[in-house]
Amino acid sequence: MNSALLAQATSSAGDLIIYAVVGVILIVFLVLFVLAFSFIKLYVQALVSGARVTFIELVGMSLRKINPNLIVAARIQATRAGLEIPQNEMESHILAGGNLMRVINAMIAASKANIELTWKNATAIDLAGRDILDAVQTSVNPKVIDVPSAAMGRNTIDAMAKNGIQLRVKARVTVRTAINRLVGGATEETIIARVGEGIVTAIGSAIDHKDVLANPDHISKAVLAKGLDANTAFQILSIDIADIDVGENIGAKLQADQAESDKRRFQAEAEQRRAMAVAHEQENVAKQAENRALVVLAEAEIPRAMADAFRSGNFGIMDYYKMKNVQADTSMREAIAKPENK
Repeated sequence: MNSALLAQATSSAGDLIIYAVVGVILIVFLVLFVLAFSFIKLYVQALVSGARVTFIELVGMSLRKINPNLIVAARIQATRAGLEIPQNEMESHILAGGNLMRVINAMIAASKANIELTWKNATAIDLAGRDILDAVQTSVNPKVIDVPSAAMGRNTIDAMAKNGIQLRVKARVTVRTAINRLVGGATEETIIARVGEGIVTAIGSAIDHKDVLANPDHISKAVLAKGLDANTAFQILSIDIADIDVGENIGAKLQADQAESDKRRFQAEAEQRRAMAVAHEQENVAKQAENRALVVLAEAEIPRAMADAFRSGNFGIMDYYKMKNVQADTSMREAIAKPENK
């Protein structure tokens, strides 16, 4: 009886193990089925497009948190365009934060336009923050930049010729992207600033503003010859003067301002000289008053001197009367000489 019970227990344990193994196998198959069902569409799509991707690779993308749909779509586009780009490179670019589809589209556009653009350069440009697709499109189809730009808050570039006449200029610069200088190259703002500086220099070198009005292409040629696109992300194809107007006569205005300034300076100098003359006159008046005071003091000594002369016998009574007669004659003559009051 014990043997029968032991055999029955052993049989039950074996059945449980078998059921457990079968259950695990069913779960594994169920998981594989779900995964296969999830990726079957991508697998078939890649297979028929010539960009074959295995189920293991699709599962690995999901585990690495990479969108398999994006990778498959990029591989299909690249393959159909004849580009051989490793899948791991695509995944690395996505993990680095790049825009994979724009890079693929840019490389396809560059390939069709016979523009040399490697995967390494394209991804470097994209990761640098530049729009690689727009750069390729601009390289194929040049764009026009207005000088000055609306962002500068000005409508014209103003410059003055040597004869003092101001000219106001609007220009248009046709550029295309230089792919090999895109990373580290200066942007449109540098082109606008350099062209504006070149226009000011060209106009400032003109003897007469009429020469500039008659030959505006001289400005374009002078500016274009300076190589303004050096160290920029663009190649300047042409510089065209869109509009040129005559402004103010800056030279005459500056001369008038200088004359007014000289006038004020001379007036200040004259006022200074007048003040000095007045001060000198006041000094003379003070000296005159001082001298008069000395004269009065001297005249006050005369009676004393006469008294001393009487006592010493050096001055007689007749001498005194003669002096009085002379004084009387002098007073009479002064009275006759004075004009009558009307």
